[in-house]
Amino acid sequence: MSVQFHPLEVIEVRREIADAVSLRLRVPDDLAEAFRYTPGQHLTLRTEIAGDDIRRNYSICSAPHEGELRVAIKRVPQGAFSTWANGEIKEGQAIDVMPPHGSFTWSFDPTREGSYAAFAVGSGITPILSLVKTALREEPQSRVVLLYGNKTSDSIMFLNEIADLKDRYLDRFQVYHFLTAEEGDIDLFNGRLDADRLQRVFGTLVDPSTLDAAFICGPVVMMDTIEAGLKDAGMPADRILSERFTSGELTKEQRAAMRELEQGAAGKPIWVTLEGRRRKITFDPDKESVLENARASGLPAPFACKAGVCATCRAKVVKGEVRMIQNYGLTEAEVAQGYVLTCQAVPVSDEVELDFDA
Repeated sequence: MSVQFHPLEVIEVRREIADAVSLRLRVPDDLAEAFRYTPGQHLTLRTEIAGDDIRRNYSICSAPHEGELRVAIKRVPQGAFSTWANGEIKEGQAIDVMPPHGSFTWSFDPTREGSYAAFAVGSGITPILSLVKTALREEPQSRVVLLYGNKTSDSIMFLNEIADLKDRYLDRFQVYHFLTAEEGDIDLFNGRLDADRLQRVFGTLVDPSTLDAAFICGPVVMMDTIEAGLKDAGMPADRILSERFTSGELTKEQRAAMRELEQGAAGKPIWVTLEGRRRKITFDPDKESVLENARASGLPAPFACKAGVCATCRAKVVKGEVRMIQNYGLTEAEVAQGYVLTCQAVPVSDEVELDFDA
């Protein structure tokens, strides 16, 4: 994955709902390969607001076959970047963008007769939409069911696009909307996808035993509930794909263990390879992570969330051992290959070597 930002022109700003826009970005021909993406991946966007370098990750809501690169940004309270994007950004201006990354994706096979379930709440629909559109297009014999939670009908992002997909794939695509602040005639759809309602869904709308994969994106509690429900229903963990926008708070015990780990790493040497340069730094526990130590030394190490979610700061351990405080951004396979999230990484061996370019 390239760690460089590239200025891309915003060629369309589309209002999706009152508090969300989607941005279509122009990719120059010489960057076409770098910005090739798989469904479910996201982009890291960067801008300067009031003198601060602000970076955020936003999922790609377009599908590769559509021939465009589009992200959706929902405004969140006190969200500097999302507020700016929803009120200030204009067509024709450029924004710094890092090439696509992320492991919330799936390999679709045109010969497969598959069955998929997608669970989304609010802006969690953005990567889900890309996966759903790709599944329906690339696997003409597969079926998809989307369960989508929102507060009210006018807060549903991509409502018309989802309806158009339903009309186009009548026999293969089912959509169920769950609303928490608006009541309809069917009680099952009045409320959030909590554990009790999920059991009713499994008994009527979705049979976990038939699914090839399940895609989940939304609030942490909702995702934990659905992941647990699918596993309890016997679905293998490697077929349950989740994309988290935020991480949970560390417990008091976790914070204490983290601080002990950081203090134990004081003074340990770390070799860092970034953009072809190899440099030695020394771990300072007051800076808490490999990422912060690298940046403090002047290295332009990539980052966005700094919470162990987005994987923008991913690097490969070439030598030695590090320990991660949290990991929501890497798959088990990536960890087994030696990748770590440097924003969560602390060295535990006497010497460590990390490669951001790998």
